[in-house]
Amino acid sequence: MKTKIFTKSLGLAGAAALALLLGGCEQPPQETAQTGPRGTGMVQVKSPEREEAKRAAIVLPEVQPEADASGPRASEVYENVKVLGHLSEGQFIRVMAAITEWVQPEQGCAGCHNLENLADDSVYTKVVARRMFQMTQTINAKWTAHVGQTGVTCYTCHRGQAVPAEIWFKSPGDDNPPYMGAKNGQNAPVKSVAYSTLPNEPFSALLVQKGEIRVQGTTAIPQVPARVEQGQTIQDAEKTYGLMMHMSTGLGVNCGFCHNSRAFGSWAESPPQRVTAWHGIQMVRELNTTYLDPLQPVYPANRLGEAGDAPKAYCATCHQGVNKPLYGAAMFKDYAVELSPPKAN
Repeated sequence: MKTKIFTKSLGLAGAAALALLLGGCEQPPQETAQTGPRGTGMVQVKSPEREEAKRAAIVLPEVQPEADASGPRASEVYENVKVLGHLSEGQFIRVMAAITEWVQPEQGCAGCHNLENLADDSVYTKVVARRMFQMTQTINAKWTAHVGQTGVTCYTCHRGQAVPAEIWFKSPGDDNPPYMGAKNGQNAPVKSVAYSTLPNEPFSALLVQKGEIRVQGTTAIPQVPARVEQGQTIQDAEKTYGLMMHMSTGLGVNCGFCHNSRAFGSWAESPPQRVTAWHGIQMVRELNTTYLDPLQPVYPANRLGEAGDAPKAYCATCHQGVNKPLYGAAMFKDYAVELSPPKAN
């Protein structure tokens, strides 16, 4: 009798364990799309359930009515307009209404302004927003190799939130001393690198600094004086894989989206998306070093990371799990005048 009860209990426990194990699995069938030659494994696999949820989460704001481009310039009507002064008064009001909906719909104008004196720069979010406008203009004018004619708006990253859902900060440092047993920023899985045991903050080295994105390591020693002769280290390779895991989850794709699985390192045999991604990496480096990191003195302490640095961007900031942000919705065309640099006279 005891044996039967034990066997039954063991069976129930096994069933419960199996249910828990399969709880994270997705129901078949999955959608597949072949992106390379047969037999190479270059197939994109997507979950219809996840895709439906992602699409449902995107609710594009209505386009603001067109504004009269004639009349006095914003800089002639309002005080302290440092970036958008070349717009007409109507265009200026239009883009202010749009950015309120894109970034801070609940706070309204008070999200960035002292309502008693709109020209005042004492509200830090106004200083940040001014710099973000310049960054957006730079992306749309300079980085078409990555964003194409689709461009970006503030909504691309913010999605109606004052702080984008996907940002990152520098690692505060490794608690372990630099000898055997040091974590080296690993074995503390985080979402940004797909919960892997890879370095959980490869972004400072690769998306701020111009670190080499390579995997051909020949030694385990981090400090290699003759790097050209000895090649990249294993630590460099691990950071590369960490970035690749981030890009995969951030864009909702697998390796075959940008690489030929037969020859990962070959540019000649890679899909065209790899070139687009290369330009994206160069773009993000510029955004972080020129626009985002320098804002550190402007932010209050509660907006900084553990290492005291400003929030920064990576692939997921815009893409948020989709290979084309907002599934390719072209919002920029409706605000091309406002979100492009002023034309030279």
